[in-house]
Amino acid sequence: MALNLLSSLPAACNFTRLSLPLSSKVNGFVPPITRVQYPMAASTTTIKPVDQTIIRRSADYGPTIWSVDYIQSLDSEYKEKSYARQLQKLKEQVSAMLQQDNKVVDLDPLHQLELIDNLHRLGVSYHFEDEIKRTLDRIHNKNTNKSLYARALKFRILRQYGYNTPVKETFSRFMDEKGSFKLSSHSDDCKGMLALYEAAYLLVEEESSIFRDAIRFTTAYLKEWVVKHDIDKNDDEYLCTLVKHALELPLHWRMRRLEARWFIDVYESGPDMNPILLDLAKLDFNIVQAVHQEDIKYASRWWKKIGLGERLNFARDRIMENFFWTVGVIFEPNFGYCRRMSTMVNALITTIDDVYDVYGTLDELELFTDAVERWDATTIEQLPDYMKLCFHALHNSINEMAFDALRDQGVGMVISYLKKAWADICKTYLVEAKWYNNGYIPTLQEYMENAWISISAPVILVHAYTYTANPITKEGLEFVKDYPNIIRWSSIILRLADDLGTSSDELKRGDVHKSIQCYMHEAGVSEREAREHIHDLIAQTWMKMNRDRFGNPHFVSDVFVGIAMNLARMSQCMYQFGDGHGHGVQEITKARVLSLIVDPIA
Repeated sequence: MALNLLSSLPAACNFTRLSLPLSSKVNGFVPPITRVQYPMAASTTTIKPVDQTIIRRSADYGPTIWSVDYIQSLDSEYKEKSYARQLQKLKEQVSAMLQQDNKVVDLDPLHQLELIDNLHRLGVSYHFEDEIKRTLDRIHNKNTNKSLYARALKFRILRQYGYNTPVKETFSRFMDEKGSFKLSSHSDDCKGMLALYEAAYLLVEEESSIFRDAIRFTTAYLKEWVVKHDIDKNDDEYLCTLVKHALELPLHWRMRRLEARWFIDVYESGPDMNPILLDLAKLDFNIVQAVHQEDIKYASRWWKKIGLGERLNFARDRIMENFFWTVGVIFEPNFGYCRRMSTMVNALITTIDDVYDVYGTLDELELFTDAVERWDATTIEQLPDYMKLCFHALHNSINEMAFDALRDQGVGMVISYLKKAWADICKTYLVEAKWYNNGYIPTLQEYMENAWISISAPVILVHAYTYTANPITKEGLEFVKDYPNIIRWSSIILRLADDLGTSSDELKRGDVHKSIQCYMHEAGVSEREAREHIHDLIAQTWMKMNRDRFGNPHFVSDVFVGIAMNLARMSQCMYQFGDGHGHGVQEITKARVLSLIVDPIA
């Protein structure tokens, strides 16, 4: 992450003004063009209909490493009821800790804050939402230990749980009259600096100058501290591990399930390890993993049944990776239906994206877009067979999901909102296909107006609303249909993170220019400078999303808002070290899948 975060954005990148009237900007619109010769893909496929020869691109994605048979073989002893009984006993002990701690909350809330933080990082806080809420309600207006560590931890935990606690009042004793931090760079308070660093990522857009100041200062301090630690070899190895982890990616931006798996190992060797918390975290992880295994087995059977992975060899066969996304978005065991349906949606998106990006001709893509917009299976006779297969898989699967909503909640209007979302994404795919075919490089603003929808987050989140809302309401459907800010900011982060991780490979195989290249072309800067700019935009967008979280309307639940934020986190996980989704053999993704879905904690 560049240290000069949130520098002034040019007008062309003022994302607060992003809008996408589909009738004028997507449906067939191609502006006057600047032409560029795109490279041919790594390989091509030639098919010969009766009257023409069509040269088709191929991305050479490679086969999946997760066979259906392997997925179906997954099994876990932690499905047994005896483990559920053990878990309940441990939960009761931790609940008693929280209740006992409330008796001394008026004295010093630091211990409770550390307990809540550990529960969150260990991945088990969802069991104690009521107890945590009562504790934080009591802590919210109480005086805190005056140390930087205590103040920063309190600020982060409260904002993490939706309390809009004021930044200047919290840190007044550490700031000058201009609102800048006046901490000494020579202070011996690494723990406090780390807490402030993590807290800064919960700041909102109006606090951007404070964010920039805090991140620049704490990052420099922590990097220097790590260098000194590695030279002196002092005994605070636990703190050093936390610092290095935070500098790689802040806690607020991390995928929660992967963070829990990592932190369980770290916590076990920490100086303040509580064996009850550790036993609870390990057992809960294994029990939830058993639930996840049943979810991926369900999705894998569906994937084999529809046959897209076997029949369309140009497309990515990534059912396990598509499921991995859903674990990052919502891991709690009671949301299995959401994970199963979301995996299906992700798999359909992946395939249809490859149809537009890799295989389809422009004429075919226009016909397919029209068919999706009409949502009528009787209109697809002109489509080639591979597109008919895609359309029927999409049409049947989404209609069945809408039927579930009708059967379970008596809501019959869901399908119109779902098909609208699919029409929107296909229109944006078509715009990108036209840009590619015309050799057009859009401005960054023009690219983003299209790309925040083509990245698929809006269609994913509209579906997620129907899976988690209880009840589904007309007001809620109308709210998500218009892609409100909480969807928009999540989409922008997903798009920018994806571009950082995949754009180089996509250009090599032949694809439209992404945000990095658009900005390089527009601003005349190097790739390194462009990447720093995109990192800055991600940080800016996170602050916008932090702000909108506090203004969550009652049309959607906190669960939905959490899903939107987790989708952004998941994007930064999947593309942290390159294309973790498209490369079927990326070792990092493989190791993460094994650690979260396959291998229990011993």
